[in-house]
Order: sequence, then C-alpha cells, then structure tokens
Amino acid sequence: MERIRGAANDIASLIFAQNAVRIDKVPALHNMRAVSDPAPLRRTPLHAVHVEMGARMVPFAGWDMPVQYTGIVDEHKAVRQSVGVFDISHMGQFIVSGPGAEAFLNRVLTNNITKLQPGQGQYTLLLNGLGGVIDDLIAYRTSEREFYLVVNASRIDADWAHLETQLNKDDQVMMANASDFTAGLAIQGPKAREVAAAVFGNGTSFPEHNTILVTMTDNGPMWLCGTGYTGEEGFEFFMPMESAEGWFRKIVDAVKAAGGMPCGLGARDTLRLEMGYPLNGNDLSEGRTPLQAGLGFFVDLDKGDFTGREALVAQKAAGLPDKLAAFRMTGAAPPPRPHYPVAFDGLIIGEVCSGTQSPSLGAGIGMAYVPLSAATIGSTLEIEIRGRRFPAEVVKKPFYRKPAV
Repeated sequence: MERIRGAANDIASLIFAQNAVRIDKVPALHNMRAVSDPAPLRRTPLHAVHVEMGARMVPFAGWDMPVQYTGIVDEHKAVRQSVGVFDISHMGQFIVSGPGAEAFLNRVLTNNITKLQPGQGQYTLLLNGLGGVIDDLIAYRTSEREFYLVVNASRIDADWAHLETQLNKDDQVMMANASDFTAGLAIQGPKAREVAAAVFGNGTSFPEHNTILVTMTDNGPMWLCGTGYTGEEGFEFFMPMESAEGWFRKIVDAVKAAGGMPCGLGARDTLRLEMGYPLNGNDLSEGRTPLQAGLGFFVDLDKGDFTGREALVAQKAAGLPDKLAAFRMTGAAPPPRPHYPVAFDGLIIGEVCSGTQSPSLGAGIGMAYVPLSAATIGSTLEIEIRGRRFPAEVVKKPFYRKPAV
C-alpha cells in the first residue's frame, strides 16, 4: 500500500499527525497482556458521568455501557414522543482518503459509493469472500477524496484487519482508525431539531437524513451525521474524546428541557428492533449473506466486482436457503428472547435472533432465520419459551410505524 500524504484539509492526515504516538503505542499495550487474561471492559470518556447520573452499567461488546437510567420503557417512550440522547462512543470510526479511496471502498463495500456526493452517506455492508456479513456500517463522503466510516463496536478490529487485507500495493489510499480518539452521541426523537438549536444555535444547519456536516474546531474535527438507529428523526454527533463530557452535559440539559432524558442500550435495542433494524452478532453474521438478511436493497450487483459478489450472484441464482423473517407474538405470551427455538408445522426450524417486548406495541416481537416456506407474511410460527410453545405470526417490517399526523 502506498501511503499518500494528504492535503492540508484532509482529516485523515490530521488524525495521523495528531495521534501518531498514541497509535504506535496501542499494539504494544495489547501485547503486554497475558494470553490467558480476560480483556478488561473498556470505558467510554463518559463512563464517570453515567455513574454519576445513576445509570445501570453492563458489559456490551467489550465495553462497560449504560443499559438504562430511569427504565427502558420510559427511555424508549421518551425517544418516540420527545427526544433522548445515547452514548455511542463505543462505535468505531475509520477515515479513508486519497486518490484511490473511492475505487477501494467500492471494491470492498456492497453499496455503490460512487453515487455519493460530498456530504452524503449510505448504509452498506462489508463482506467476506463467501458473501457473509463481517459488518454493516454507514459510509459518508466528506470530500471528493475522503470518506468517513462508522462501524460497529464489536467489529472494529475485524473490520480494520479485513480492510488492510483488501489493499493492493498500487492502491493510493490512506486509512486512519480514529476510534480510540473520538466520542459519539446520538440525539434521537421528534424534538431532536429543538435540541440541536439549543446546543449549537439556531444558525447551525441540521444534518438531514443520510448527510454529514464536518466542522473543524480548536480541539479537532467534529462530525454531525443525519443518521440514527431508532427510526426517529435525529443525528449522531462525533467529537474529540477530550471534549465529550462538556458536550454531553450540555446536550443532556437541552434534552431534559425538551421533555426527554438520557437513554441506555436497553431502549436503543427495543427502538431498533421495532423498526426491524438488524443487530450485528444477532441478526447478521459471517455465516449468512445480506440477501438472506433481507438487505439486498443495499447490495449493488451491477456496479462491478466487489468482495463477496460472486458468492451473492451464485446464491441468488440457486435460491436462498433461508431468510430473516419478522414475527409478532399473537395472544398472551412472555417476550421472545434470542436463542429461543422457533417451530413451524410442529418442527423446530431455527431460533430467535433478536426478540423483545415492544413498548410501543405492547406485544412480543422478534426476528429469526427460517426456511422460505415459513417466511411468507401471515405464516404461523411457534416460539418455544421455557418449555411451552406460543403462537406468532410472520409480519412485514417495520413492526412500528409512526401514527399519521
């Protein structure tokens, strides 16, 4: 790989220059740990603030994260009805730049990144050679030659390693892993614009859906992204980790003034599942393709070759072995949970990937990979819960739709 010296306005160059010492030291720190020692849970820059605010902390993807503050249902409803703020500092951020950045990313991601104009983003996937999902992510184009990738916390190392293996010696690409030097917040809900105006001022542009605004400050770059994981209007805000606490406290104050509250991973999970959004490690894995996961819309088989394309073409021609189906419990039943057996016509055909009690719908919902014969909308499934089977119906995603105004 040829490492290109970026132009002065390329943020990747700034990340390398400002963090070169810390980047060099990270592998050495990891190598000092005994192989048999369990890795300690990582903490976001906001960990102490979460504890101060009374959050219940739990392990998640190798991090000590807040699962709730006041309660999952209350936090869920706050996002649906007003606004909430989540700590997403555990998410990873990669910056890919250089003359060859566009061609390289289009070769390793499923969506067509050439369609992005500066300031635009898209949902896309990173696949292995067999078409299995390494990660699902958001890719933003921040300039003609630079891209900003937001990846899942549990997949940062795997994603980075995979991208490095995909680089050719002639690729004119520079990559920077900014994950250890940034923090992130997600402001989600109908009053997200109100919060943005209170925090950044009425003159600040609100990032529309799938757009990104990049601002340079004395502390470094900040990214405002018009995306989220809840199905509500909102934005994700990434900043240098040193400034995270100040921004978080200011945003929490604005959120509370708007009738909302800080939220934990519990509400984030119920919100995303109501929308039918997949969770990597539950609904997505390297053992199944995006076609099986129902994400074919984000796979452009006509754009040219990319990693995993050949396997997807072959699978599409042969027919899918199974499909990720959404189901809703019918009648009184305990909530479905991951790994509960799923039956069809009396036979066990799979297991629940994601499942919960929907606070918005008052019913159990979930997703499971099932044979195509059982994936038809209206099909009756049975979810085995503590030795008993409860009926469920295959439904169309999303489970939750906003009430008509």
